[in-house]
Formats: sequence, C-alpha cells, structure tokens
Amino acid sequence: MSLYHESARLLTDSQAQKTSIKSLVYGKKTWKSDPKTLFALSTEAAKWSSVLSEVVERSGILKLERGLTPVLALVLVHDLLLARRGVALPATHGLHAAVLKHKARLTAELTKARLRRGCGSLEALRAMVEGLDGGGEGHVTDGDSGRDAVKPFRQPRWVRINMLRTTLEEQIAFTFKDYTVVASLHELSGAASKLLYFDEHVPSLIAIPPTVDITSTQAYRTGRLILQDKASCFPAYLLDPASTKGDVIDACAAPGNKTTHLAALLHEAQSSSTEIGQVIACEKDEARSQILEKMVKLAGGSEVIEVLAKQDFTKLNPDNKAYANVTALLLDPSCSGSGIVGRDQGAVVVHLPDINAVTESAVRGKKRKHSTPAAKQPSLQEPIAVEEEEVDAGNVEESSEKLKARLANLSAFQLRLLLHAMRFPAATRISYSTCSIHPEENEHVICAALFSHVARERGWRVMRRSEQVDGMRAWQKRGWKEACSKKIEEVGGDDFGDTNAEEVAEACIRCEKGSEEGTMGFFVAGFVRDEGFRGSTNGDAATSRQSHSHEGRLENGPEGQDDDDEWHGFEDEG
Repeated sequence: MSLYHESARLLTDSQAQKTSIKSLVYGKKTWKSDPKTLFALSTEAAKWSSVLSEVVERSGILKLERGLTPVLALVLVHDLLLARRGVALPATHGLHAAVLKHKARLTAELTKARLRRGCGSLEALRAMVEGLDGGGEGHVTDGDSGRDAVKPFRQPRWVRINMLRTTLEEQIAFTFKDYTVVASLHELSGAASKLLYFDEHVPSLIAIPPTVDITSTQAYRTGRLILQDKASCFPAYLLDPASTKGDVIDACAAPGNKTTHLAALLHEAQSSSTEIGQVIACEKDEARSQILEKMVKLAGGSEVIEVLAKQDFTKLNPDNKAYANVTALLLDPSCSGSGIVGRDQGAVVVHLPDINAVTESAVRGKKRKHSTPAAKQPSLQEPIAVEEEEVDAGNVEESSEKLKARLANLSAFQLRLLLHAMRFPAATRISYSTCSIHPEENEHVICAALFSHVARERGWRVMRRSEQVDGMRAWQKRGWKEACSKKIEEVGGDDFGDTNAEEVAEACIRCEKGSEEGTMGFFVAGFVRDEGFRGSTNGDAATSRQSHSHEGRLENGPEGQDDDDEWHGFEDEG
C-alpha cells in the first residue's frame, strides 16, 4: 500500500518547498492513495511530530529497522499508537511488522513523553497537541459554573479578498451571503456555523471559523479568495507600495501570497494614478519558482507581476538601469520558522527523529528485555528515572547550541539581504519580516542594518510608528526594547544620538504565536529615507519598464518551466 510512502513524501516536500500539505495533495491527480485519507494522515502526523519524533528517537527502532526512514517511521507510529483503526496495512506487511514488533517499547515511550508534558492521560496530551495546533490557549468563561476555565483558543481561518479579481462587496454578496457577521474573533473559535469577522487592521481581510472550509468554493478555486495568515499580510500593507509610485521588488517571493498582495495594493491605486509601477518577484529555487508562477497566474497578477524565476535577489545589480524605477522592496527571507503555527492552511513544521540518537533509556530498555523478569518490568505510570532526566539535560544543551549556531547563520544571511536592498538607488521604502520569534532574526537584524555603513551613507532610517499606515500604527504589540538596546550597544550605535532603542522597538511590529489575536508568531519592520537621498533613475518609468527583459534582468538562469499539475488555490506561507 502506497499511503505511508506517499505521506512521507508529502511531509518531506512540504518542508523542502515551504508550501502546504493541502496544496501538494490537491495540486495533482497522480496520487495512488485517496487524497482525503492522505491529507488527514499527513496533517495529523505533522501535528504530532514533536511528540512522535521524541518517541521514535528514544525507542531506538531506527537503529533496529534499517528499512524505516525517520519520516516513514513518523507516519507509521502515528497510526500504530494514535489512529482509531491502527496501521492501515495487514499485520504481515513488512512496514506494519517493522513497527508492530516494537509496539510495547513505543507505547512506553509515548507514556513517558506524556508524563514529561504533565499530562495525566492520552486525552489530556491530545488536547494539548490540539491546543497548540489551534494557536494556544486562552481564558474562556465557563457559562455553567460562572468560573474561568482554560480552554483551547483555535485560530481562525484568515481570508484575504483578492482585489485583483474581485471586491469585498462582491464576495460578501455571493460567497459569504449566508454568513453572520460577528464583533470579535473569539466568537469564531470552535464555532461550527458560518460566521464572519472583518479585520480592523488590514483592509479586505476577513476571518471565518477554523471548522468552516471554503476551499471547495468557486471563489477560492479561481483565486478570488486567498488563505493567508493575518500577520503575513502586514509586510505588503506596511510597505504601502503605491505611495512610492514606482516598481516594487519582492526579494523572496514564493509561494506568492505577499507578492499578489503587493500587486493588489498597486492595482487598487491605479484608479487614481497612472504612475504606479509593477511587482518584480525574485525566487531562486526552481520548484518554488514554478509554484510562484502558477499562483501569480491564478490570482490574475500576470499584468502587474513579473516573475524572475530561478533568480537570486542578492545577485541583482542595484545599479542596473532595469531597476532604476525600483522605489520599494519587500524582504521576507528564509528564517527559523519558529513562529509558525501548525495548521493545514500553510507549510507545517515537521519534527523528525534523529536516526543516530539512541538514548540511554533505549539501551537500558533493551537490556531489561533480556535480563529482567516480566513481573519486575516498570509500570508505564511510574515516574521518570533521574538518570533519564540527566541525559535529557545534555540533549537540551546540545540543541540550544545548535539553535544558536543556526540563528547566527540565518541572521547573517538576513542582514546581507537587507543591506543589499538598501543599495538600490531609487528605493525609499523597505519592509523586512520573518515568521520567527527570536530577536536574533528580528530586532538584532534591524539594529545591525540601521547602524551599518550603507544605511548611514544612503540615509536609511527606521520607519517610525507615527509614519506607518493606520492599521499598522494601531497594532499594539511592538518590538522588544531590551533586544534593541543590546544590539545597538554591540554595534556601537550609542555613538549616534539621533536614534535610540525605545524608538526602534516602537517602530517594530510583533505578533505572538498562540495569542487570542489569531496570528502566528511574526515580526515586521520598515525602513524609509527622504527623497533627498534618492539616486538618479537613469530614465523615466516607461524606459525602465521597457528594459524589463530576460536578457537585462535575469542574471542567475532562465525562467522555470510551466507545471501542468492542477492547482486548486492559495494557501498560507510560512
């Protein structure tokens, strides 16, 4: 049976391409497995992966069963331990037998994982996993008892009305005509009825209950509706691209939600101005370039967006006359993804077991199997052994060091990207964002760029809160002052009296993962510079756009080829 192999492939591709499981499942028709079953298994395995990777790793079965890969073990163990009907294979099948023979050990490790998380039962652990998947927990009043009880707050489904193809009024009149408008996000959590919430920060953004599926609607399938996390809409909206009256570069564009949002904002402004430019979308990965091109086409953005497939943004020459009219840039670079909430709308984070990590507990368990009488086997309910906790402490320290090194590499790349953007001579606005909660990728990068030589030389400064568009100015959660202060001191920014940590922190926007504002963890900040610093455009906008050719623009290879697989609509990016 191909179900488990296809699910393993889905999880691998979702991680590699940073796209959603749903997009991959319904984006083509060649799966041998039933798409609904495949989608359900893959999303549930991803949701449980932080627990199951720990179970598989500690059991040591990857050392014993050479035919199992980490991701294949993940989906098989999910069904073995958690699925109502178990593994959907005959017991004699090789894959089923490979995990079934270790069921006792795997069950024991699941129990230990549950106890480590302070859950008294499997149902409590399930509720915890579901709560994390839904966006965390919040205080909800228990109507019957009148007392406060902690219940999971499930994130809503955010839907951006694609103004390239439709209007908010049209969608309210047709797609959402049977929906009831509510006044708060909390009314959507767990609701099974058709409810609708109008966002107060981002225009043309609405929310519906997480239980309501709109992916089968014609509006979604034709690109009129785009599933996009609220926080993911902040970068394009903060940039306010139409205000610069020039071209806009999206430096890391795939899968295309922010790209099409930029295009929609430009499109809306065209009715009152003839000087609006176009979006130049860069994507260096070939597979993701194909996804980007398909999404741009479906969204109706082909006339506004030029896709530079397989193009590394850092390889563009800012002084090339083809970019003389680039007045704004959107940067959403690769990051740790630590703010992503595990939802089926977007790319998921899949935790995989380490094939080389055979823990001390697994070794002791193997010895007990041969030397300890069955009557003396430890109960699954007994407390965790002290020596096991000591092993855990070592692993935590190692993970912390690995994370520190990874964040250092990521922030170095992110800063390089930002400094490169500051070199475009006509640019006056930049937005920088990550789906990370770590200050190393956020405030630290902003401060390092702000006090860099290129920023000082070319007049770049942080976009103050008072200068931000209304919805972003009204957002209450701002940057971390302590992180800004630490980095400013580190880079010698105290020598400049015109900028301080409080001002920079207030200019930064943060979204909290698991809060009742219904967003993933996210960070965005803007940079601006006055017109006096703007370089020569080397010609007017028409001349600039006329030079937008593959010969003059693509410096890193030809465009990606078309993909004939069917596409069913948009998903949120991570």
